[in-house]
Amino acid sequence: MSEASNRIAVVTGAGTGVGRAASLALMRVGFTVVLVGRRKEMLEETSRLGDNVGKSLPVTADMTSPESIAALFKRVQDTYGRLDLLFNNAGMGAPAVNFEDLPLEQWQAVVNTNLTGPFLCTQHAFRIMKDQTPRGGRIINNGSISAHAPRPYSSAYTSTKHAITGLTKSSNLDGRKYDIAVGQIDIGNAATPMTDRMVDGPGVMQPDGTMKHEPRMDAKAVGDAVAYMATLPLDANVLFMTVMASKMPFVGRG
Repeated sequence: MSEASNRIAVVTGAGTGVGRAASLALMRVGFTVVLVGRRKEMLEETSRLGDNVGKSLPVTADMTSPESIAALFKRVQDTYGRLDLLFNNAGMGAPAVNFEDLPLEQWQAVVNTNLTGPFLCTQHAFRIMKDQTPRGGRIINNGSISAHAPRPYSSAYTSTKHAITGLTKSSNLDGRKYDIAVGQIDIGNAATPMTDRMVDGPGVMQPDGTMKHEPRMDAKAVGDAVAYMATLPLDANVLFMTVMASKMPFVGRG
């Protein structure tokens, strides 16, 4: 991997939550971070938060648009001439409805964002990383605890996160010949706007149908974990890492 002062990272979904925490952590360890998302104002806020720790470039892009993704990576190539890290983080869920009532268009929207988007981003990253000098780089996928176990009424989200595990394994294998290391971070109950419902109101639904509040952890812990994975030498790789709130209902029976 290139020297610390010249390492280039792309983080999708960088405007809020885990993406913002990871972007700031990567800036702190020396990456210039291309902040990617749909909302320019949120990306600019992340950039301002990182002004005192590192460099960044906000770029709006739509992870459901192949053309937008292609334009993003062309800009990275034209601006920096290389790419050292891709964090496939952007994602979405579908409304919590009975399995049989989930509309096809909602299913497809989740698949396009959570699976096809990372697939396309990984393809573009491969094309840059395999031809640059020094060759290679690293890709980290956001798998989520849902890559292991579902919540009620989450078929679309859970299916795509299980599929991300397959993408991680297959792209890791195919990236070996190019010195591209691919890993996955599975996150449970990071304190972000997306998980506010875990501590507000009635809480979140449990497998037995009851509603409960759940413990969360500071999203900074996730950002620091991503930075650790990102700063390993390319002859070492964290294939899978689970970072979760210590007391969340996952291990055991709840």
